[in-house]
Parts: sequence; structure tokens; C-alpha cells
Amino acid sequence: MLGGCRFVTEDAMAKPLVDDELGTVIRPLLPLRKPCPKGGKPPVDDRICLSGILFVLKTGIAWEDFPSEMGCCGMTLLNHLRQWQKAGVWTALHHVMLDKLRAADQIDFSRVIADSGSVRAMHGGKKRGKAP
Repeated sequence: MLGGCRFVTEDAMAKPLVDDELGTVIRPLLPLRKPCPKGGKPPVDDRICLSGILFVLKTGIAWEDFPSEMGCCGMTLLNHLRQWQKAGVWTALHHVMLDKLRAADQIDFSRVIADSGSVRAMHGGKKRGKAP
């Protein structure tokens, strides 16, 4: 410790949000990128984007406050989130993970609950006579 500051060592780093196993599951679900004919900056790795998206959702920070030291900017993450939403990545990932959990008998159905809500239909429905 030096002047109240601790040096961070490699073993003190937090575990990754997207480990190799999860990365392998997700990779085939992601849309293929078309090469940019004009060149430009190389695209950010999808695993970095997924980790960044999970980080923002987990911490609740604003997209524009995402630390660029983590590999990209928050707007890149937001763009990937939207593109993947349109491509159906999240729904497909949800189904794949549920299938894996079912196969491993890791879903506790005793804790499942079904709920519903009712919404008043404004100016809708059949008109009934006055109640007696």
C-alpha cells in the first residue's frame, strides 16, 4: 500500500461477465457483420460489446458514462444492443439458456408463479343497461 492506495494485481480483478463457455453459446446467435468497403476503424469484438452491455445493465450507469477503458464507448454498446434486439438475439439466447438449464435439471419449478393484471377498457366493451 502506498499513500492509502492499493496496487491492483491480476488476481484481484473481478471475474469476467462473459466467460468462455457463455461466449461459445452466444457467438452463433449473433448476426454476421458485413465488411465495410470504405475501411475505417475495425469493429469492436462482440464479446467486449456483450460484456459492456451486461455491465451497463447490471450497474445501471448511463450508456454515455460507460468507461472507454473497458474496450469501447457506451454508444457502440447501445447500437449493438438495438441491432441484436432487431435480430432476435435476446429471445434466441433466452431459449438456449432455458434449454441448457432444463437439460441440467437446474430450473426449480416449485418457485414458478403465474400472475396477471387487469386493465380497465376505457370506452370499450358492450354497453349494458343500468344495474338494478
